Amino acid sequence: MPEPNRALLSQAKNRMARVAGSVPHSFLLVDVAGQTLFRIVDDAVAQKYPVSTARNGIGNRTGSLQTPCGLHRIRERYGHNAPAGRIFRDREDTGEDAKPGSIEDNLILSRILRLEGLEESLNKGGEIDSFERYIYIHGTNNEHRIGQPNSHGCICMRNADV
Repeated sequence: MPEPNRALLSQAKNRMARVAGSVPHSFLLVDVAGQTLFRIVDDAVAQKYPVSTARNGIGNRTGSLQTPCGLHRIRERYGHNAPAGRIFRDREDTGEDAKPGSIEDNLILSRILRLEGLEESLNKGGEIDSFERYIYIHGTNNEHRIGQPNSHGCICMRNADV
């Protein structure tokens, strides 16, 4: 997996400084083109993970089935003590684990990190609100598709990674 594009990293940091007033010590950066999530700590890549973003590309509109752009924060977390492969529905632990090799349509597994958009008129408010769209970072039963666009808007990760 490649390192984040310097221009992408610089753009993200400038945007954070403008929108949030400062750049945090640690943050996540999703490179949609590279299908990679980077954990940045003190301006260095601490970890990187392959991901799967939306098969319909990037977009913020409700019903688009696209991965939203712009700055987000993790507002809610679910599944802290759930085993890898646990199935979630409506952010509730079902008590069921996905069957190995399951080909069901992109289940929400293992953990949920629910995202909230931070930019009014881009990903917060009205028909473009990421939080109201239930955009997550989560595990998936389609791990064989990680690294290529496949989700309905969320950012999917391998269950062991999320």
